Amino acid sequence: MTALLHFVSPPPGFEPHTEFALDPVDGAEGLFTLDAVDDAALRLFVMDPSLVIADYSPVISDEQVAELGLAAPADALLLVVAGRSAEGAQVNLLAPIVADATTGRAAQVILDGQDYPLRAALG
Repeated sequence: MTALLHFVSPPPGFEPHTEFALDPVDGAEGLFTLDAVDDAALRLFVMDPSLVIADYSPVISDEQVAELGLAAPADALLLVVAGRSAEGAQVNLLAPIVADATTGRAAQVILDGQDYPLRAALG
């Protein structure tokens, strides 16, 4: 199942790219690759945040909801960016990717005033 995400602005560090293919990673439930459509060398790993923190429920602003065209909370697909560092595997809970599951419009949003870590250790 491949989904095409259309970012309203490029994800940080991936300028000028706004079109990404979201694909599940075989054998890794809840883990996905997010590949730039026009540059195969650009890839992010993203995952379902419920696999990291059960009660993760970020609140996005009315402006962010409008920018994405979200009609209902159930339409929102929520993903967090995963990466590796010297400390091990981590996810960014402070800036999740939010997408409208019906249209594919997406944005990486910064959760102002919410107490989530930029780097949360996995495992």
